Amino acid sequence: MKQGRIETITTRIISTTFVIVALAVFKPFGLDSWHWQAYVHLAAIWLIGISICMVTDIILKYIVKMPRSYEKGAEYIIRRNLCFQLINTPLVALGICLYRHFVLSDRVEGNLFSVVNFLETLVIIAFCSFAIGLYWRFKFRNKYLTMELEEIRKLNEQLKKHPQVSLPKKGVEGEVVLSGTTNESVTLHLSHLLYIEAVGNYVKVCHLNNEQIRTDMLRATMKQMEEALQGHPMIVRCHRAFLVNLGQVEQIISHSGSTQLLIKHCHDSLPVSRSNMVQVKAAIQQGHSDAFIDYAQRK
Repeated sequence: MKQGRIETITTRIISTTFVIVALAVFKPFGLDSWHWQAYVHLAAIWLIGISICMVTDIILKYIVKMPRSYEKGAEYIIRRNLCFQLINTPLVALGICLYRHFVLSDRVEGNLFSVVNFLETLVIIAFCSFAIGLYWRFKFRNKYLTMELEEIRKLNEQLKKHPQVSLPKKGVEGEVVLSGTTNESVTLHLSHLLYIEAVGNYVKVCHLNNEQIRTDMLRATMKQMEEALQGHPMIVRCHRAFLVNLGQVEQIISHSGSTQLLIKHCHDSLPVSRSNMVQVKAAIQQGHSDAFIDYAQRK
């Protein structure tokens, strides 16, 4: 069995056990009326929780299309864990509600299934999930940071080993014209574009002109710029306020949980939001693959 699989099972067992311990301490759902039999019911609820965790993993893998993978990076793992909690918590609450209705309602009539009972159970399970989630986040924090740093290192290697990815692809060589809502426009070579920044109702186009850094202001939106450059995969949105030419990225820097792109020539640092990091990585990896293919064809 793979190490990742063992770690996931261990995590699920510990998390479910934490919930059961919390239920054993506070004894909701009238468990105190069952005396020693309450621990038998808690064991049954533990089995229900483990089973639902397995079902949730199946849902994530085959329906949500988010299989377990450590190769996709820390960001993917964090998003998958969040999706797991969002799906698993109401399912566990439903499973416990059904157990309350069919098994625990003999001595406590209040355990009969109802919307109120479901919401009550959901709140309890959600609180336990939140608490255990904080624990795992703290426990795996260093591991996630290490994974992120390793990802950044590999991306930097791809940028350095294949500088030809910064050049325009065959078929899109030449100039591009960027225009806004006015008659003003900027004409530049695609490979000379450094980045575009949103500044109020304008965008700042930073590019090379005769080996000098030049900035032009256009009255336009980032959406208009994205549409104008959507045929060029190395031009991506790295932040809500920035479009960047990944071919002009000198280095990717990770510091205190934030990621920045150091731009060649001007040495400006652009922020990378977590929501955009996935497409930045995908574009660099795709550019790396395309550059390798182009090089092989030339050979």
